[in-house]
Amino acid sequence: MPNVISADWKLQMSSFARQTINPHRLMVETSKVFPNPEKKVITLQLGDPTIGNFSHPPEAVEAIHNALNKDTFSYYPTNGIQEAREAVADYVYKNDGTLIDADDVIITSGGSSSLELCFFLLANPGENILIPTPSFNYKTWLHGPNIVSKTYKLDPTKQWEIDLDHLESQIDSKTKAILVNNVGNPCGNSLSKNNILEVIAIAERYRLPIISDDIYEHFVFPGVQYYSVAGLSKNVPVLSCSGLTKRFIMPGIRLGWIVIHDRSNAFKEIRRGFTQLLGRNFGPNCSIQKALPGILKNTPQTFFDDTVSRVQKLALTAFNLVKDIRGLVPIEPNGAFYMMVKIELEHFPKFKNDIEFVEALTEEQSVKAFPGPCFDFPGYFRFVLTVPMDKLIEACERIKEFCADHFIDENECQKLIIEVPEKQEVSNMKMVEITVT
Repeated sequence: MPNVISADWKLQMSSFARQTINPHRLMVETSKVFPNPEKKVITLQLGDPTIGNFSHPPEAVEAIHNALNKDTFSYYPTNGIQEAREAVADYVYKNDGTLIDADDVIITSGGSSSLELCFFLLANPGENILIPTPSFNYKTWLHGPNIVSKTYKLDPTKQWEIDLDHLESQIDSKTKAILVNNVGNPCGNSLSKNNILEVIAIAERYRLPIISDDIYEHFVFPGVQYYSVAGLSKNVPVLSCSGLTKRFIMPGIRLGWIVIHDRSNAFKEIRRGFTQLLGRNFGPNCSIQKALPGILKNTPQTFFDDTVSRVQKLALTAFNLVKDIRGLVPIEPNGAFYMMVKIELEHFPKFKNDIEFVEALTEEQSVKAFPGPCFDFPGYFRFVLTVPMDKLIEACERIKEFCADHFIDENECQKLIIEVPEKQEVSNMKMVEITVT
């Protein structure tokens, strides 16, 4: 008999796992807040347009069926099959006018995988990457391997433009890249040409590459001009991350790509690094890669135009309804699926912060949203704009009723300028369960 050291199992997760926290999924899976049983739940949380309102392009479905019928389900090159990479290169040229080669394209398992690869490739433990605030949960990938996230501000008073002075002030000797998200989540903002050019100038001055999160590329409302970071850069190397999730309404397909825009052969070493990292998982799904040329080439522009038009109508409806609610200040989006709403908490003294506000909204009105700390931006909550119109209107009516029940008019209270309140820790939240309806 072997010696028994201990009768108890003492197994612990690794530091990598302990530091890897997705605040959205954590809220979804560990909720202690329950909706009002007398009201059907309306969720404004998850940025999945396929839930109850939008559908995939039929041309994409046909391309997948054809690929499944023909595919042999073999191992493919880890950076993606030639036809898929060529299709992405053609897609980029058609949409942005940027000439690239198939060798500049890497096929990945979704846009999230694209970002993760870029982070792991560019930074070592203890080094940092600049990310915007508010922002998508980039820290989920950065903090596990001990890469530091340093945040730069977006200005809500200027349609969420990048605060250039603050961005530059965050750069130090350990900064390895600047991440730019355009069109943005959670703000639904599209950066101006001048704002992007200034960011590029800063990156060039400090010799920093740019990681461009372009998953919402071209998803701007009529009358808004979209500019890509890679399309405007002349000298700064850019890693552009995108995929099928949002514009093609195919989040569950899990296929994305990285496009390497290398102006001066600055990414020579980086390209070798991609080859090595890609050997960890042998590439994305083989059949979806086979279908990618058909998806990208055959999906008509009318599909994109119709999707954007429908989301714009939802966005305008939500904005116009919420702007008339006392105590809330919505910031009108100009693209993507989202709208950020400021809570004038001085008028809701019952709640200490936006987390308690959102929890009470769930408990009383069965309307669910993500509070600002999920995006590193307390004092706000995020609207998702892809639910059916009747549900969106009803959600706004319930929010109006909720605010009327709790609003306190303080005559002496001056209306505050939109600003970022003191940071709240996501880990201290009560978690809000998501219910798909």
